Amino acid sequence: MSLIASDHFRIVVGLGKSGMSLVRFLAQQGVSFAVADTRENPPELATLRRDYPQVEVRCGELDVEFLCRADELYVSPGLALATPALQAAAARGVKLSGDIDLFARNAKAPIVAISGSNAKSTVTTLVGDMAAAAGKRVAVGGNLGTPALDLLGDDIELYVMELSSFQLETTHHLGAEVATVLNVSEDHMDRYSGLPAYHLAKHRIFRGAKQVVVNRQDALTRPLMSEGQPCWTFGLSTPDFKAFGLREENGEKYLAFEFQNLMPVRELKVRGAHNQANALAALALGHAAGLPFDAMLHSLRNFTGLEHRCQWVRELDGVSYYNDSKATNVGAALAAIDGLGMDMAGKLILIAGGDGKGADFSGLRDSVAQYCRAVVLIGRDADLIADALGDAVPQVRAGSLDEAIALSRSRAEPGDAVLLSPACASFDMFKNYEERGQLFARAVEAQA
Repeated sequence: MSLIASDHFRIVVGLGKSGMSLVRFLAQQGVSFAVADTRENPPELATLRRDYPQVEVRCGELDVEFLCRADELYVSPGLALATPALQAAAARGVKLSGDIDLFARNAKAPIVAISGSNAKSTVTTLVGDMAAAAGKRVAVGGNLGTPALDLLGDDIELYVMELSSFQLETTHHLGAEVATVLNVSEDHMDRYSGLPAYHLAKHRIFRGAKQVVVNRQDALTRPLMSEGQPCWTFGLSTPDFKAFGLREENGEKYLAFEFQNLMPVRELKVRGAHNQANALAALALGHAAGLPFDAMLHSLRNFTGLEHRCQWVRELDGVSYYNDSKATNVGAALAAIDGLGMDMAGKLILIAGGDGKGADFSGLRDSVAQYCRAVVLIGRDADLIADALGDAVPQVRAGSLDEAIALSRSRAEPGDAVLLSPACASFDMFKNYEERGQLFARAVEAQA
């Protein structure tokens, strides 16, 4: 393709999963573009050269002059906008955009947009299941599964999108039918200057939203709203007008909307208060998108949870084992500790640690003190977690996941649960959180 600078020349910066979806989309549209990546051998390079040999690719340090040939850069969510070459291009008038911006401009069906520090994959999957149960032609993806641009289709009736803060940084106007930030807690503090900057990135999801869904128990999820904009809420408290929550009747706890009981909590296959909150969030989003209650409740009754997200592995000697490897930040680990802890008679043995991404672990202390019998620490930032927890509960170090399981098993009593919820990324010891969770589940299954 021609490298002549024009109003129609674009550069895709970052050749990972989303970058490759941009390449496919731009090629299909007949747009003139090139590709750049900071890595010498990016993941999709061989695919690009095989399928689009005419596209120029530049690997290695970003060349500002090259970037300035474009009038728009589609930047990978994995690359910080603070990267000097990107800032230099932006200062010279080049627009920094991303795949979600392009998706929003081309999507012809309503969008349900979901972000949050934790639980967004679970809630996105649930809303997608609910839409399918209602007979909708639904496309689910974004930060979860299929890249956004690969979902575009003329026959789609609803898009359900999980969006990360990194994706939202380059999203200027999403225009979702309904948008939510499920919760906000410290994450990616190695990329943001602090919680306010992270919060601002998350709240870009509300730009142009027709309706919003807010977590009543987290003030940081409430956006500035225009007058008359429909707002639905969810939370574990008793619901009132335009609200989803929990109601109790004759000793039975129910998922409820306003003053109407929808279904008993005991009919959920997933355990814990955090999963009840996830169910209520999905109901609020689905209701705002026009899905009928019977289809949504059918989906909830059949939902068994996602892999690596507080996933029950097995019971051994009266102790349950849970794989929550997806808890790569403090907020996600807290949700699992509190959710399981308040829903069981015994105590938790928590396995935590890894790459903390600059997080403050002190927020774990109170919940660990209340719900845990012991903490087994692994990984690079074990000392940081140990210091933050202090004398809340007994602590022990493990050099491997196998050792952590053995130490947990020796400390657990019947009625307890062993919970892998690291509050950290996995990259210091594993390829990713999936590998960490798979190895944990495999090792637990192998216990005799």
